[in-house]
Amino acid sequence: MNNFKLNTYIKNTAFFALILIFLNSCGVNPFDPKEPIEPEARKRARQNVLDGKGLGGGLFKNQGGNTNFEFATSNPLWRATLDTLDFMVISSVDYAGGLIISDWYSDNNPNEAIKITVRFLANEVRVDSLKISVHKKTCVNSNCVVKQIDTDLTSNIREKILKKAAVLVKTAEEKKKKKKFKSDVTNERF
Repeated sequence: MNNFKLNTYIKNTAFFALILIFLNSCGVNPFDPKEPIEPEARKRARQNVLDGKGLGGGLFKNQGGNTNFEFATSNPLWRATLDTLDFMVISSVDYAGGLIISDWYSDNNPNEAIKITVRFLANEVRVDSLKISVHKKTCVNSNCVVKQIDTDLTSNIREKILKKAAVLVKTAEEKKKKKKFKSDVTNERF
């Protein structure tokens, strides 16, 4: 009988210890320091908008800093690339994957065409944020050969995209400064 009580006691203790371990992972850490809450609602709302919180649930910004996601309209590299490749038909666009692929483009010669692929490696406007590849299709008697080529076209496209993106970043910063100055002036109370 003593053995049975001991086994029951060990099983119950192990069961409660296991439950405590699982429930502990769901709890709040009391040792986590919390930032004080701003008492002024306007300042708190403005900060929430800057942090990407609020009505959109983080859809319009970077969701509290957990990801590198930006909307295509606010990403200067993305906009500059679409502006640069506007003379070509775009066959595939995957913003989540960071990829733009053009359709085959031929100027005058129907036996030769090029296709441009732009892969985005980062959101920052830097040379190493883009990987551009150009493929050339050459057809002879309906036998087509496709090869990736490395020409000056690749560097010209990269340079043009980066220049446009730099201009977009500069104008966005100027607009932000003007808006901030305007909001600071209008919110003053006399």
